[in-house]
Amino acid sequence: MRPRTLRTSLAILTASLAAAGCLIAAGPVVAQERPQRNACSPAVSVTGYSDALDKTTHDGTYVGNLSALARDRRGTVAALSDRSALFRLDARSLQPRDVIPLADENGAALDAEGLVADRDGTYLVSSETEPSVRRYSRTGEILGRLPVPKALRTAPEGRARANGSFEGLTLLPGGRTLIASMEYPLAGDPADLVRLQSWRRTGHGDFRLGTQYTYRTDPGLGVPEVTATPSGPLLVLERGFTSGVGNTVRLYLTDRPRGGTALGKTLLADLADCPSLGATAKQPQPNPLLDNFEGMAVTGRSKGRLDVLIASDDNQNAVQTTRFLRLRVRA
Repeated sequence: MRPRTLRTSLAILTASLAAAGCLIAAGPVVAQERPQRNACSPAVSVTGYSDALDKTTHDGTYVGNLSALARDRRGTVAALSDRSALFRLDARSLQPRDVIPLADENGAALDAEGLVADRDGTYLVSSETEPSVRRYSRTGEILGRLPVPKALRTAPEGRARANGSFEGLTLLPGGRTLIASMEYPLAGDPADLVRLQSWRRTGHGDFRLGTQYTYRTDPGLGVPEVTATPSGPLLVLERGFTSGVGNTVRLYLTDRPRGGTALGKTLLADLADCPSLGATAKQPQPNPLLDNFEGMAVTGRSKGRLDVLIASDDNQNAVQTTRFLRLRVRA
């Protein structure tokens, strides 16, 4: 570089540094967040998956058909099978520790779909059969049953379609509000509108009917699961299946359920955009990591992100997999 050019460059550099100093004085410099490893989107990354329980049994019970997850107070993860069984899994290895059979008041099997591990050690379980929400002890005895609005009951008694009613179940922070989500619209409702029914816990510990919310799904998708975040908004799984193509699975964050009845939503990630991590699929999928994901639970929180565990329902089908997916979610 020639001397004149050097002097000119030094002058420009000095002026630039002075300008930068003025900017710093005017306000703090915000560091850019590093891109997440194994990112599915700016808000979601996948940290691992496991197929270790696929097509296995525990104490003679098939470990599959998993429709719901809940973080238990004893450090385990409760996993609900829609074939009337509740497994308690080790939170790290996800290996079963025990299994509890469930039934209705007449000893008949449930189409069990939603699960909450309550603060007193009991479980709240929703079933699509009626639909219903029952409370069970830690050993599987029925302790009570919640009221359900007539319109949400399965036709012909109500307006819900068979195999399309209560799928998700969650407690809001503080444990006073329970929410169950319908999978599909009621007869007469718009094709993209599903309802979420709430109950309020009384001072005696039982639940009474509360606000009913509405939620708009993407075209052709249903809601297999909702899970409350520690700050109150809901994580919502939307899911669909197209023969020859595979599953669509999207993760949304809703507004916090308050006085209004319509819940807005923000897309966090389309799971087809996640890295596959070497996973394989037994049938066509947009991403081999995908399967019939149906259960979801928040299992931890650190550095402003949630640890979220998702499980698939293999329907005891040879071309589907019981798969657990671990996500890190900014929500």
